[in-house]
Amino acid sequence: MATAVPSAASRIAVVTGASSGIGAATARALAAAGYRVVLTARRKDRIEALAEEINAAGHAATAYPLDVTDRAAVDEFATAFTTVGVLVNNAGGALGADPVATGDPADWRSMYETNVIGTLNLTQALLPKLEASGDGTVVVVSSTAGHGTYEGGAGYVAAKHGAHVLAETLRLEIVGRPVRVIEIAPGMVRTDEFALTRFGGDAEKAAKVYEGVAEPLTAEDVAETIAWTVTRPSHVNVDLLVLRPRAQASNTKVHRER
Repeated sequence: MATAVPSAASRIAVVTGASSGIGAATARALAAAGYRVVLTARRKDRIEALAEEINAAGHAATAYPLDVTDRAAVDEFATAFTTVGVLVNNAGGALGADPVATGDPADWRSMYETNVIGTLNLTQALLPKLEASGDGTVVVVSSTAGHGTYEGGAGYVAAKHGAHVLAETLRLEIVGRPVRVIEIAPGMVRTDEFALTRFGGDAEKAAKVYEGVAEPLTAEDVAETIAWTVTRPSHVNVDLLVLRPRAQASNTKVHRER
């Protein structure tokens, strides 16, 4: 199947959570595919450095510091655009691995705010711009956690299930309009920060997540998948794509070499 070349009207791609991991890798992949990427994240220094890297490679990137949970800031950000071709809702993350009985409500609230409300904020603010392009795409980066529960993960599972439902419902509500809605649900992805953040900086706990797993997914694996779905011809919508490493059969079944 041919790769679609972005038209002038749909050439801008906004990527949230672009300061590291999947977001940064996705920005690089979409820039290489011909999009002018707009990098958003709270860490200004990180996205500015990435924008410099992408521009130095002969592509086009702009950095815009943004907290996706701040609706006023998101609305102001949206005024900068007449049209947008792609929105990648990647900002998210997990906090803690406590059981329901002892989970920290503040962690649950923070995960919901970032993974669900942040996605809602950007999608609502940019949906008119995506439609105005005549060929828009909303990508929601959820997780296999949003499709299956596991012990110690209820807060994250609930948040990612919320992101999944948001994507599924939006697709129903805007059918017939020139905007696709794609959900990418990665399984075990080894990045520099995900597990470390989840366990409050405890490197030993973070390392155990991937212990014995020969080849977890990389941020680049997920980014290439996102870029592939976005660059399908306009009439092709990849509703939901689940990707896991070969060693992972489910959220709770992982082959570990000893």
